[in-house]
Amino acid sequence: WEFNGSFYQPSAFLMMGIPGLEALHHWISIPFCALYLIALLGNCMILFIIKKTQSLHEPMYYFLSMLAVTDLGLVLCTLPTTLGIFWFNMRRIGFDACLTQMYFIHILSFIESSVLLAMAFDRFIAISHPLRHPSILTKTTVIKIGLAIILRGMVSLLPIPFLLKRLTYCGKTELSHSFCFHPDIMNLACADTKVNDFYGMIILLSTVGMDFIFIALSYILIIKTVISLATKEECLKALNTCVSHICAVLVFFIPMIGLSMIHRFGKNVPPLVNTLVAYTYLIIPPALNPIIYSIKSSHIREALLRALRRKSE
Repeated sequence: WEFNGSFYQPSAFLMMGIPGLEALHHWISIPFCALYLIALLGNCMILFIIKKTQSLHEPMYYFLSMLAVTDLGLVLCTLPTTLGIFWFNMRRIGFDACLTQMYFIHILSFIESSVLLAMAFDRFIAISHPLRHPSILTKTTVIKIGLAIILRGMVSLLPIPFLLKRLTYCGKTELSHSFCFHPDIMNLACADTKVNDFYGMIILLSTVGMDFIFIALSYILIIKTVISLATKEECLKALNTCVSHICAVLVFFIPMIGLSMIHRFGKNVPPLVNTLVAYTYLIIPPALNPIIYSIKSSHIREALLRALRRKSE
């Protein structure tokens, strides 16, 4: 423990693997390695295909590239500490290193939420105003949206590490996960955390919460437009372009909301459930998103098959 002015800070925290299954960590690491490998290779493949295929240089695929980069960032943030615990039982993480990891995990999560909102806006314009779509979402506009998304995440979360550093920590140093999460660190403090709790809740509701509401609103408007189409075939064709995005939204938001609720209100939830929801939130979406888009997007699938054929020749 280190004395810093008028309060105490731990020099390090201890991360947790899967509670009750510590003896099986080496075996449990196998599916985790598979998921990380799928996430790394799948998202790199998406980026490579979009870059090399001129016909995919459209707003929808630019936003998909942003999603792939964000998923790669999330994977690289959690992979070292998670596999470090499973393989080598390396539970210790320095206080400042923990705050840094937490900051980037939350930034990337907020960015992913905003990218999913941008993708919903793209689908709404493409279906409701197809003739105006190229003029509304130009390449310059997409770049500006991307920069705004990054700036929004960085600025809104910038106070969080400083709010955590001002707290007094005494006694417990064991985190609930194999990565650093804001409510998890905050729960280890023995000082008044009302400011941290209030700010965290406000930021969560005003960013991710608003993103989810606007995504839902976008789909209400999309469905309203689709219903007005003349034929059933046109309706199905329009909705089919949204299926992969809807799957990505559900895969991301359901575990994220669940984890936030558990940390704030689920004091009696078993630790194993808490851990599994956390891993589902941070590992499953980066692994599933490339698979979802490769299966549902005929353009991605055809470009991938062309690339594989060129390599085999």
